[in-house]
Amino acid sequence: MIYDPLELTSELIRCRSITPNNDGAIELLSEKLENIGFNCKIIEFTEEGTEPIKNLWAQIGKQRPCLSFAGHTDVVPVADEDSWTSPPFEGRNDGNIIIGRGAADMKGSIGSFVSAVSTYLDECSKEFKGSITFIITGDEEGVAINGTCKLLEWMENNGHKFDDCIVGEPTNPNKLGEMIKIGRRGSTNITIKCNGTEGHVAYPDLADNPIPKLVKLLNELIKQPLDDGNEYFDASNLELTSIDTGNFATNVIPSSISASLNVRYNDTFDKDKIEKEVLNRLNKTGYDNFDVSFQHSGDSFITEPGKFVNDLKKIIKKHCDIKPVLSTTGGTSDARFIKDYGRVVEFGLVGKSMHKIDEYSNNNDIIKLRDIYLDVLRNYFS
Repeated sequence: MIYDPLELTSELIRCRSITPNNDGAIELLSEKLENIGFNCKIIEFTEEGTEPIKNLWAQIGKQRPCLSFAGHTDVVPVADEDSWTSPPFEGRNDGNIIIGRGAADMKGSIGSFVSAVSTYLDECSKEFKGSITFIITGDEEGVAINGTCKLLEWMENNGHKFDDCIVGEPTNPNKLGEMIKIGRRGSTNITIKCNGTEGHVAYPDLADNPIPKLVKLLNELIKQPLDDGNEYFDASNLELTSIDTGNFATNVIPSSISASLNVRYNDTFDKDKIEKEVLNRLNKTGYDNFDVSFQHSGDSFITEPGKFVNDLKKIIKKHCDIKPVLSTTGGTSDARFIKDYGRVVEFGLVGKSMHKIDEYSNNNDIIKLRDIYLDVLRNYFS
C-alpha cells in the first residue's frame, strides 16, 4: 500500500486538532501506519494543571540503525475563519496548493514522510536492515509538557532507541531546499524586580524610587554583548520585553518595578552559564535590593555535520537544485528534547505562511519533499 502525500495531508488538515485538542489526528496516523506494518502505540500523558495529550510511537523493524521521524499534529488556533479563502479545516486542494491550518506546520511534512515510508516499504517488500520510528505528539504548539519530552522518556524506559532523527518543521524561509536546521539557540526568560518605598513625588526624601535602580541594572546587563557568535550561531541576544510598575498615577513614586527579558543564546552558554553571566553583571551595580528569576525552555545545541547531514544536503541538492544552508536560526522546537537521545536535524516545507490566514503548501513541494525523504530512506538503509 502506497499513500498519496497530498491526500494524506488533506486528511490530516480535516482533523481540527487545535492544540491541545486531537480530533482524531493521532488515531488517523496510527491507522495509516498499522496498515503498512508498523507496530503502533498511542500513549496519553497527563500532568496536574495541564490537558491530557495523546502521542504516537510507531516502529517497523527491530534492528539498528534506526531512523526516526518526529512531528506534531497539533496546530495553532484560527482567529477569524471568515477571513480565509476556504475553510481552514477543509484541506482544499485547488490543483496547485493545499490550503489549511497545518498545511505548512506541519501536517504536510507528516504526509510526505508517511508517503515516503509506504513507498520504500513497497520497494523493499518490508525487508531492510534497520528500523524506522515515528515520534508524533499533539503538544508542540502548546505548553509542550505532555508531548515529545515524555514520549522520549517512555521510549528510553522501554528500550526503544534510535540513531538519527528528522524533524519535519518548515525550515525553508521561501523555497524548498534552502535550509536545514542542525541546531537551535537556547532560550531563557528573566524577570528582575526592584523594591523601593512608595511615596508622593513632591516628597522624594520620604520615598525610595526603585526605577533608577532598575535602569542601572538593565544598563549593566545590555551594555556589552554576551559573545560574538561562531561558525554556526549568531551572537547571543538579550532582549528587553517589558517594564512594569503597576502604577498609573503621575504623582506617586511606585514601591516596586519589574522588567522581563528573554535571552536567545548560542552554544557558548548553557542554562547554568547564562544564569551565572546575568547575575555577575547585575552584581556589578552594587545593589542588593532586587530579585531575579529564570525560566528555561531549552538549551542550545548543535548536531555536528557528519555523514547523515552531508548525505541529506546532497539529496536536497539533487531534487531542488539548491545547496541548503546549515542553520541554527529561529525559535525553539521539539528538537531541543530529541537531541538528548540521538542525532537530530530539521527539514520540512516552506514556512512563510505558517500560523497565518490561508496557510498553504505547494503541491509540488509536498511531492518533492516526499521524494527527498524517500531518497533519505534508500540511502540510510543501503
